[in-house]
Amino acid sequence: MRIKNVYFFLSTLLCGITTASAQSESTSVFHFLKLPTSSHAMALGGSNFSIPDDDASLIFQNPALMANMSDKSINLSFLTYMQGCKAGNVSWTMAHGQRGTWGVGAQFLGYGSMRGMTIDEVETGDFSALDMCISGGYTYLLTEHIAGGVMGKFIYSKYGGYSSIGLAVDLGFNYWNEDLNLSISTVAANLGGQVKAFGDHHERLPFDLRIGFTKGFARAPIRFSVSMADLTRWRAEDYYTAGEDISGGRIFTNHLILGLDILPMDLFYVSVGYNFRRAYELRAAGSSHAAGLCVGAGLKLKKFSLGLTYAKYHVSMPAFMITAQYHL
Repeated sequence: MRIKNVYFFLSTLLCGITTASAQSESTSVFHFLKLPTSSHAMALGGSNFSIPDDDASLIFQNPALMANMSDKSINLSFLTYMQGCKAGNVSWTMAHGQRGTWGVGAQFLGYGSMRGMTIDEVETGDFSALDMCISGGYTYLLTEHIAGGVMGKFIYSKYGGYSSIGLAVDLGFNYWNEDLNLSISTVAANLGGQVKAFGDHHERLPFDLRIGFTKGFARAPIRFSVSMADLTRWRAEDYYTAGEDISGGRIFTNHLILGLDILPMDLFYVSVGYNFRRAYELRAAGSSHAAGLCVGAGLKLKKFSLGLTYAKYHVSMPAFMITAQYHL
């Protein structure tokens, strides 16, 4: 019966991937969904969906990771993102029986107040802009080591007098073997569409197919992660300017994210990550200092944990994220 559940879940995941594989990032909306939601995942390169941590903010990275989370955990995260922009999320997980876990969460990105102008440079007054997403999902242990999860999303964006509503689903899969200290994951994120468009034209959601693994060692206090994101887009023109000479190696590393955890003790970690795509984009925009590099640290106590991370997501300023969790 468990094997049938695995086959059913993988079939559903592959069907969703097929319907979204031709999507282009330049014609999609709701890109705030790709912002980091966990300080630990952010420290490992900005996006990590395979670390088997007891961190409820990871439900936004991969719903299948809820299988590794404690019952009745509340998590709060806050991100300083570019000038005047603030982002954050809140999440809650709760066990359901011996094999299931429920999770709910909300994300937001506020852009602050901006001055409105017509095309003739006539001021129309200040306006605000906001993105938000409310999520709810469930994870089930299909076998001793394999978990499958699904997360439904209600997405809302409002920019001045324009607004849009979207519905989406994330499908996640995780293999976790504690004896081998090995976690392998795959995620199909943002499968769905706009219910209400900003105007007359409906745009696509930023579908993202991800795979990755995290491996620890019994005799060394380190753990490394390799993640591959945005795996349905391999054309050079999807990322680079027309006429630019792009090697196949650069196109490959454009999807690659590397991360390393240093774990001197169970209560503390230091993490460093490198995002190749962000490094290239920030260097091209004139920012070579620490482009693509992320560093962070965290403290894990019995009922409380805290993480802080530094990264650079924009030429103008660095980004900081703090994540706090409490087990009730």
